[in-house]
Amino acid sequence: MEEVDYHADERSKAEFDVEAMKIVWAGSRHVLEVSDRIARLVASDPAFRKDNRAMLSRKELFKNTLRKAAHAWKRIIELRLSEEEASKLRLYVDEPAYTDLHWGMFVPAIKGQGTEEQQQKWLPLAYRMQIIGCYAQTELGHGSNVQGLETTATFDPQTDEFVIHSPTLTSSKWWPGGLGKVSTHAVVYARLITDGEDHGIHGFIVQLRSLDDHSPLPGITVGDIGMKFGSGAYNTMDNGVLRFDQVRIPRNQMLMRVSQVTREGKYVQSNVPRQLIYGTMVYVRQAIVADASIALSRAVCIATRYSCVRRQFGSQNGLETQVIDYKTQQSRLFPLLASAYAFRFVGEWLKWLYTDVTQRLQASDFSTLPEAHACTAGLKSITTTATADGIEECRKLCGGHGYLHCSGLPELFAVYIPACTYEGDNIVLLLQVARFLVKTVSQLPSGKKPVGTTAYMGRAEHLLQCRCDVQRAEDWLKPNVILEAFEARATRMSVACAKNLSKFSNPEDGFAELSADLVEAAVAHCQLIVVSKFIEKLQQDIPGKGVKRQLEILRGVYALHLIHKHLGDFLSTGYITPKQGSLANEQLRSLYAQVRPNAITLVDAFNYTDHYLGSILGCYDGNVYLKLYEEAWKDPLNDTVVPNGYHEYIRPLLKQQLRTARL
Repeated sequence: MEEVDYHADERSKAEFDVEAMKIVWAGSRHVLEVSDRIARLVASDPAFRKDNRAMLSRKELFKNTLRKAAHAWKRIIELRLSEEEASKLRLYVDEPAYTDLHWGMFVPAIKGQGTEEQQQKWLPLAYRMQIIGCYAQTELGHGSNVQGLETTATFDPQTDEFVIHSPTLTSSKWWPGGLGKVSTHAVVYARLITDGEDHGIHGFIVQLRSLDDHSPLPGITVGDIGMKFGSGAYNTMDNGVLRFDQVRIPRNQMLMRVSQVTREGKYVQSNVPRQLIYGTMVYVRQAIVADASIALSRAVCIATRYSCVRRQFGSQNGLETQVIDYKTQQSRLFPLLASAYAFRFVGEWLKWLYTDVTQRLQASDFSTLPEAHACTAGLKSITTTATADGIEECRKLCGGHGYLHCSGLPELFAVYIPACTYEGDNIVLLLQVARFLVKTVSQLPSGKKPVGTTAYMGRAEHLLQCRCDVQRAEDWLKPNVILEAFEARATRMSVACAKNLSKFSNPEDGFAELSADLVEAAVAHCQLIVVSKFIEKLQQDIPGKGVKRQLEILRGVYALHLIHKHLGDFLSTGYITPKQGSLANEQLRSLYAQVRPNAITLVDAFNYTDHYLGSILGCYDGNVYLKLYEEAWKDPLNDTVVPNGYHEYIRPLLKQQLRTARL
């Protein structure tokens, strides 16, 4: 049957060069080329099929994931893929697996916290996957409060060993991915105790399972914590429980880059600064922000394509109206499209920040570290929250069919939402940002200049007094107008919190009482960062017909939608008037109309294969209804016309024979 592109008419309306936009989205022509080649490689390999995940039992699902991970590693070796290509391959296989934690947490932990000697011993084994590692920090009783972890590592000077022990039920390690059934080793975080003194939380490399038969080593109890939210989804991952009963490890398996325990049992700090640990945290969080843009863009791609195919009501020329032409659909969908691009660009900038922080740390310059730490914590929080909410909004935008598993949205949502909790609970992270903001405000009178993303607070005097000078709707298109609005809102909210805190005799009481206000101030600051990085991106030279223009429209949509959504902040801080607020809304409506003809091509620029999207509603050719119909018949329930159970349970009911039926 000849392929028909049901989106051809939509694609012909584009006012920009979609191939040039693909390069902007990817970050460079090189990255686009690598991504495209690897995505197609995965899509064309039947071993990476994923449309049947929801039908499999947990055991089958998990074994299938092990098979895919092994096949992926085999292909990486056969094709001699570079590190960049290998990580793209794991991305496009699109199945949470133990390898995510091995490469994403275990290896970086050893790199960041191990000495040269330790790295030389453990990293070659990890790189060849002769050992498989996980990151065992979270416990049954403690997640966010890392300092409250209960697992102990007590030094025994007689044998030159640490004794790793789980003293309570709540000290059981709980949640680490890859731990349940696969990992042979773990970086275990425990309270270091020498000579009765508690030195706080440190990392230790602990072997968990035999490298011969995979059985747990003596003193180790380990297993999977059970089914999680959704069908398929994150159930491909063996999140684990782990208990230690006086497990002994050699002293040199404590990660000793920052602090050591000597043969005599003396605890010493090395000349490497503790702050180096934060470098790893910045790296992990910038990766999470990048993942947010990917997950949100997938959901937006599905919802946009389906909104163009779906027609409902309002018959014109015999055809009903495309759902995407309804303003209510546009006002919910287009801000999410703009957010995907905004998060992409702030993620790019975070990559630069990580490099900058790393170079400064190596030169023992810690001046920007608190700001970089607060900034990555806040951006991790607001991007993952917006993405989780955005995926669910995209499901609703697809009406009833969005609830079908084959829409791709339920599984995408179920896989994504843990990001709001792991690597820092989103509210806890915002409170950390708020602490930093209040501290920054309190240092302003002393003349200490704020740095990085808080530099705007150095102009607090002006930002606390100025008023918005917008007179016409189109004034809201000016980047300097938008930027000042967000700077004034963030400054005024942070200063107001600091003032209110100063009324409390005990600052901690004040912090607890005002925590909801502090979270809102932190959100205002983080949204300003995203807006400012979008503006900075467009100050660069961006080639391609109409590309920059489309990005300017999306920048306007992102910023003005936030003003509309948080209008109370902008009004109550006194920066804008109600009239200016309604002009912003008027301009926003006008921008939606400008996005509309380019909507399909703006999501085509993500360059996702049908395999990676995993959605009938979002398929590239738009042939949704035929594919939905065919997919329905593949369900195992349709293997028989009369259902299994008819004779036992339906027939007795219909024939009024329930009394005599054997149920």
